[in-house]
Amino acid sequence: MEALRDAQGALVDFDGTLVTAGALVPGAAELMAAFGDRCVVVSNDAEHTPAELAADLAALGIEVPAERIVLAGALAIEVVARERPGAGVLLLASPALEDHARRLGLDPDVERPEVVIVGRDRRFSFARLAAAANAARGGAALVVANPDRTHPGPGRGIVPETGALASAILTCTGPIPYRVIGKPEPALFLAGLAILGLEPAQAVMIGDNPETDGLGAERVGMRFLLARDGRLPDTSARAPRLAGAA
Repeated sequence: MEALRDAQGALVDFDGTLVTAGALVPGAAELMAAFGDRCVVVSNDAEHTPAELAADLAALGIEVPAERIVLAGALAIEVVARERPGAGVLLLASPALEDHARRLGLDPDVERPEVVIVGRDRRFSFARLAAAANAARGGAALVVANPDRTHPGPGRGIVPETGALASAILTCTGPIPYRVIGKPEPALFLAGLAILGLEPAQAVMIGDNPETDGLGAERVGMRFLLARDGRLPDTSARAPRLAGAA
């Protein structure tokens, strides 16, 4: 498989590519072992921190340090903290991401936020919807961690995602500008490539969703390999010069 044979590193999606319904996808451990430290997990996850996801992977038998995991929710917070140091934010996300925002100097407890950050918020409610919509209508910048409306759940069900919450807010506000951080936008891809120290043409994106993983890879100039029917590409197609990657 030419894309794997020439790749000096890989960006790998999480949900549906490495893990589905809480279990490893067949071939996931072999793929990660083949690339070793030349692999970064990039996910539209907007609920967890990289440390939490690293712990989940470790429990399944795959060791990936938090420093090699890029998640849409955490990255959205990091982007806002870098561009607007100390900003007051309305954060629709998990307690773990609220802690992450505080550690980076953002204030999620203000009455008049400068920025509304939308993640996957299991505590989403009428009151939180009203607060977010009114803040955005009042001039607060709207940052959406990822555009996904759902992801696959157990028993062929669906799990509501960040994009569904953002859609509710935008239904209330009407057309307003907003910024998306997650795939298929370039931020996650570029962050992963920066960790690897590679140019887009030197790496491959492996994922199960052509509309996010594939389109995003195309936009930044990366090759894309589709994981089909719960199975990953055969890592034996890689060149011998990469077989010793740590």
